[in-house]
Amino acid sequence: MTIPAAYLWRPSNARYVQIDGFVSGPRRPQSPCAAPLAWPAKDPGDTLDYVFDISPALTADPGDAIASLDITIGPANVGDLQLVSAAADGPRAILWLSGGQSQTNYTVTVTARTNGGRILVRTISLPVVALASLPTPQNALTTGDGLALTDPTGTPFTTI
Repeated sequence: MTIPAAYLWRPSNARYVQIDGFVSGPRRPQSPCAAPLAWPAKDPGDTLDYVFDISPALTADPGDAIASLDITIGPANVGDLQLVSAAADGPRAILWLSGGQSQTNYTVTVTARTNGGRILVRTISLPVVALASLPTPQNALTTGDGLALTDPTGTPFTTI
């Protein structure tokens, strides 16, 4: 009897960010300014998985895990970045994000509450840029070399 293979989804390591500011070992002064957290740029047409790992904050209690998530995205206007779904896999928050306006840098604030009572809040930057190239409209204004003239967001100027 043939049984179809089930697909086992795994989050992409290409869009992985780990919590900052947690160093194992004896307490010592830490740098006052940790590097800002950021995921790589996405295209407005992409719907992708993004991972936020809080395991460094749970090293003293390896059995602890994320119990709930609260996600806030800014700016939050029509056509902006949308949260499709969110899930927890132990110490990892997995967010599916879609849409967004090109040339906009979004902030995704993740509040993770753990079974052990910890609450961790971090903001992660996600730039949205036009990565896919669309064909140039026939009525686009072009240079002598045939390249379309565009505004700062990459939209071609067109004639009526």
